[in-house]
Amino acid sequence: MKKISIATIVLSIFSHCLYLGANNYNPETDIYRKVDSLMSLMTLDEKIGQTIMYSGDWNNTGPYVNSDNMRFLKEGNLGSMLNVYTSKGTRELQKIAVEETRLGIPLLFGYDVIHGFKTIFPINLGIASGWDLEDVEEVARISADEASAAGVHWTFAPMIDIARDPRWGRVSEGSGEDVYLTSEIAKAYVKGFQGNSLTNENTILACAKHFVGYGAAQAGRDYHTVSMGDNELRNVYMPPFKAAIDSGVETFMTAFNELNGVPATANKYIFKDILRDEWGFNGFVVTDYTAINELVNHGYAENEKHATELAINSGIDMDMMSGAYRRFLKELIIEGKVEETLINEACRKILIAKFKLGLFDDPYKYCNEQREEETIYRPKFLEFARKIASKSSVLLKNIDKTLPINNKLTVALIGPLAKDKKNIIGSWAAAGDRNGKAISIYQGIKEYLDDSNIMFARGCDIESNDYSGFDKAINIAKKADKIIMVLGEDYNMSGEAASRTNIKLPGIQTQLIKTIRDELPNKQIILVLMNGRPLDLTIEDSLADAILEVWYPGTSGGLGVADILFGKYNPSAKLPITFPRNLGQVPIYYNQKNTGRPISKENPTEDYKSNYIDSPNTPLYPFGHGLSYTTFKYSEIKLSNDKLKESEILKASSTITNTGDYDGHEVVQLYIRDKVGSITRPIKELKGFKKIFLKKGESKTVVFEISSEDLKFYNNKKLILESGEFEIAISPSSDFEFNKLFNLILN
Repeated sequence: MKKISIATIVLSIFSHCLYLGANNYNPETDIYRKVDSLMSLMTLDEKIGQTIMYSGDWNNTGPYVNSDNMRFLKEGNLGSMLNVYTSKGTRELQKIAVEETRLGIPLLFGYDVIHGFKTIFPINLGIASGWDLEDVEEVARISADEASAAGVHWTFAPMIDIARDPRWGRVSEGSGEDVYLTSEIAKAYVKGFQGNSLTNENTILACAKHFVGYGAAQAGRDYHTVSMGDNELRNVYMPPFKAAIDSGVETFMTAFNELNGVPATANKYIFKDILRDEWGFNGFVVTDYTAINELVNHGYAENEKHATELAINSGIDMDMMSGAYRRFLKELIIEGKVEETLINEACRKILIAKFKLGLFDDPYKYCNEQREEETIYRPKFLEFARKIASKSSVLLKNIDKTLPINNKLTVALIGPLAKDKKNIIGSWAAAGDRNGKAISIYQGIKEYLDDSNIMFARGCDIESNDYSGFDKAINIAKKADKIIMVLGEDYNMSGEAASRTNIKLPGIQTQLIKTIRDELPNKQIILVLMNGRPLDLTIEDSLADAILEVWYPGTSGGLGVADILFGKYNPSAKLPITFPRNLGQVPIYYNQKNTGRPISKENPTEDYKSNYIDSPNTPLYPFGHGLSYTTFKYSEIKLSNDKLKESEILKASSTITNTGDYDGHEVVQLYIRDKVGSITRPIKELKGFKKIFLKKGESKTVVFEISSEDLKFYNNKKLILESGEFEIAISPSSDFEFNKLFNLILN
C-alpha cells in the first residue's frame, strides 16, 4: 500500500475542518472532526492496532521493542506501549510510529506512576493519611511533571478501590476504607495528573482503577472472587469512580476480579449500563495486564477468542498485553460475532485522547532531553517530598511526652529498617532510586544529632530467626537516653500479589522489642513503623511508649520522619484505615452497620449480643485516629437549625481550641448517621473534613455545610432521599458517641 506522510494526513484533517471558521472554533468539536477525518483513511487492521498495548523491554541503553512487536509497530498496528520511558527512548520509538508507518499515528506511552515517578512520595495510603487535598493534587502534579519530562503520556493511577481488609496487599496503593475520603482524594489525583489542560507538556492522562469491587476480594487474597449486592456496590465501591468522572478523568481500567459471577473485564452491567449509559463516560477503557486471557481461567470464556468477543462486546476499548484483540478481533468481525462499529468506537476514543494530549500537533513534545534533565529530582520536589513524609506520618501513641526528642540526648537506633534505603520508597515506586537517592531514617536523624549521640544496631533482619544481633542492640540501648526502633515489612510484602494471612510484624522483630523492654523496663522506646498495610500491633502497643506509623515515606522519607521525631514538624496525620486488634476482627471498619443485637458501650461483654468472647469489638486504632504533640478541645456542636429542608443548607459548627504547648494542625471530621432508612444505614458516615492550623492557645470555629445531596443513598439502583431523623457529630476521629440530632424534611 502506498505510504502517506503525516504531513499529508494533517493537511487533510485541517482542510476538512476549515468550514468551521475561526469564530466558530470549538477545541473539542474540532478534535472530533479531526479524528473522523483520520479514521476515514484507516484500514480495519490499523483501527484494531490502536486498541493494542504491548510492553517495552529494556537493554543497557533504554527501552526497545522485541522483534515480534516491532513488526506490528512498523506496520502501524500498535497504538500504545507501557513500561517505556526516558525522553530519548520514547523519541526513538515515536519516530518509528510517526515517520515509518503509513499514517504516522503517534504512540501512547503508559507507565505506573503511582506515588511519584523519580521523586517518590509516601505510599498512597500514607498520602491519604495527610487528609490534605491540596497536597494530594501537588503530589500528582509533580509526578506528572517528572513523568511527562521522561516521555510518559499516561499513568495507571489513581487506584481508588475501597479496601477494608489489611490482608490485601494493595491497600497500600489506595486511600483506605472510606467512601467520602477516597472520593475527594480521587478528584485531587485526577486534577493533579491532568491539570487544567492536557495540551500542556507537563500533564498526563489519569486512569481510574480498578472498576470495580477489586478491594473486596474474598479473604483479602489478590485477584479473588467478589460477591456483593447492588446497594453495597453503588453506595460503597462505585462513588470514588463517579467522583473521578466528575473531575474529568480520561481513562478507566478494568478490575481483575469477578463481580457476582461475571469477571469485570467482560461485565456489560458495569461498563455499558453504568459507566457509559448511566454516567456518560466518554473516555476509553483499558484492561489490566492480561485480563482478557484470564477470562478463560475464570471459567467465563471457552478460549481466548471467546474472551476477546466477551471483552469488546462489554465495552473494553484497549487490550493490555494479552494480544487477544490483535489475534481475534478481525476474525470475529468477519464471523459476525462482533460489530465493526465497536472497533470504530474504541479506536475513536483512543485517538481523541492522543489529540487531546497534542501528540498530533507535536508527537515529540514529551521527548525533550533537556527538560527531562532539568525536571527530574528538582530540589523543590525533594523538599516537598520531605514535607509530605512528615504530613503522612501518623502518631499512634505517645505516653508521657516520649516524643519529640531533645537533640542533646543520646539515641540507640535499632532495627532492620533504620538504615534502609531499598524499602523506604515502598512498592509501585516507578523509576525511583532505591539506593543512591533515597534517604534513610538514620541519615535523617544525623541532621539532628552528632555522630557521637547516635548508636546503631540492626538487631535482626526483617524476616529471619537469627537472634545473634540482639546482644548488641541491648548493649547500645542500655547506654542511650532514648531508644528508637525502626521495624516493619519488606516493601515486597505489600502491593500487588502480596496478600498475607499474618499481619503481625514479620520475623523476630516483635521478640526484639520485647527483649529490649524486658531488659530495660524504664527506658522510653519509640517504635517507628515502615509498612504498607494496617498491622496487628497489640503486643507492640503494650511495649512501646510512642508509636509513629510512617508507612513507606519515600525518597526524602528519612528527613521527613526525623523532622517529626525531633519536633520540627508537629504530627497531624490521621488514619484512613482501621487497625485491628487481631486478624480475627477482619474485615473491620468504622462505618459498619448495626445488628439486631448491638453491644452497648456500658456493657460490651453482655451475653447474646454481637460481640466476641475473646476480644473487644473495638479496633486497636480507629479510622481517623492520629495524635499531635499538642492537644485540642472541641466545643459542643451547634446547628443553624434542627430541621433541614430539602432545598436548604444546614450549618454545623464547633469551636476548636489548641490547649497544648505546640502550634499544630488538626483534622476536624464531620460524621452523620441516618437513623432509619428503607435499607439499613451505617452507624457512622464521614461527610466532611477540614484541616486547620492553630497556634497554642488559639481557637477557630469550623463550620460545615450539609445539604440534602449529602444524605442521599442508593436503593434498588436509584439514588434516593428519605426524610427522617439524623445524628450528627464533629470529632477528631471516628471514636465518639453522637449527641446531636436534626430532621430532614422533604419538599
